Amino acid sequence: MTFSQFLIDNGGVVFAILGIACAVIFSGFGSAKGVGLVGEAATGLIVEEPQKFGKSLVLQLLPGTQGLYGFVIGLMALGQLDAGLTLQQGMYIFMACLPVGLVGWISAIAQGRTAAAGLAILAKNEEHSTKGIIYAVMVETYALLSFVISLILLNAVTF
Repeated sequence: MTFSQFLIDNGGVVFAILGIACAVIFSGFGSAKGVGLVGEAATGLIVEEPQKFGKSLVLQLLPGTQGLYGFVIGLMALGQLDAGLTLQQGMYIFMACLPVGLVGWISAIAQGRTAAAGLAILAKNEEHSTKGIIYAVMVETYALLSFVISLILLNAVTF
């Protein structure tokens, strides 16, 4: 069996699995990077002021949500896997998974940078630390929109 014959026979499943992988891997990569950025920045603050750990942890958790969005979409797409998926159906699932994967990747890193900058507010004036959280949450909006569109796309068509 040639590769092209394999792809013709199993292309639907291959593309669907590739979509699931993109949703989970890309959003997870971005979240890991974003959470890591904030964690690195927070360690300097916590050494000097350990009582600010709880508030800095809130900022660190924010970029992790994109990974969760990708994981949920991956699970939903996994529920649609079937050995008889056509190439078109598999490509549809692949394309439906891309928004949350790609936007989650970029927005989690951007959110991590914003949250890390928000630590400066926490370090200098704890009373205004909520403003840093609000800045970081604004980046979340675009990850949430990509999650919603992937969710709608996966639920729009049943195979």
